Amino acid sequence: MEKFFKQVIWVLFLAVLLLGIPRIAGLIAHQFDYSGFDPDGSFAWISVHHIAQALIFLVIMIFITRFKGISFGFGLGDKKIGLFYVRLFIMIFAGYSLVSLVIIFLTGSFPGFEFPLTIRNITGYLGFQLFLSGPSEELIFRAFAITMLGLMIRGGLFGGKISTANIIAAVIFGLAHVRIDFSQLAISYDIFQVIYATGLGLVYGVCYERSKSMIYPMVMHSISNVFAVGTSIIASYILS
Repeated sequence: MEKFFKQVIWVLFLAVLLLGIPRIAGLIAHQFDYSGFDPDGSFAWISVHHIAQALIFLVIMIFITRFKGISFGFGLGDKKIGLFYVRLFIMIFAGYSLVSLVIIFLTGSFPGFEFPLTIRNITGYLGFQLFLSGPSEELIFRAFAITMLGLMIRGGLFGGKISTANIIAAVIFGLAHVRIDFSQLAISYDIFQVIYATGLGLVYGVCYERSKSMIYPMVMHSISNVFAVGTSIIASYILS
């Protein structure tokens, strides 16, 4: 029972870090004025936010590596396994994106964007998705989360093919997509997005653990976001 209690406290502590530090990064991002080059708020704030949260976690991880000798998978790891997962993921997600596009056309159920699709907004937002979304979020929710959870949490499902640490990290990643407005004490979320993020988090986590590198999940994450956003942009132009 004592061991279980320690594990629960450890998970809660890490969850607070994983969900709290991105909010601190949000406060940092709010300190700047982006109206001069991003008047529609399509990419600048979220870019600064992801850079800030990545830097905070990076400092923590470097400190832990230096004084505890814990590896977070900064290197290339097992390139053969990593590249296999990247190639397989691209093929599957490309097919998924194509099917999604067809469904959107048939149902006309495209939700649209919160900003006008100008060249600047499209370039900036796609640039964010390609260069910052994957690196920042995989550094946090795979490299840091799974490694730190794995220090206390053992075992897994399906004969150990999916570790418990990966499952917990994926669930926290899904919860990170829940919006909380503390000023109005309101919570909003898209249940599909939460489940979608959790599922992809498991896939990225398996790749991270088997390749022993955060690089390949970063690539997979960025590619999935670019495919998803690109599909939405195409649908928006055709259906509008």
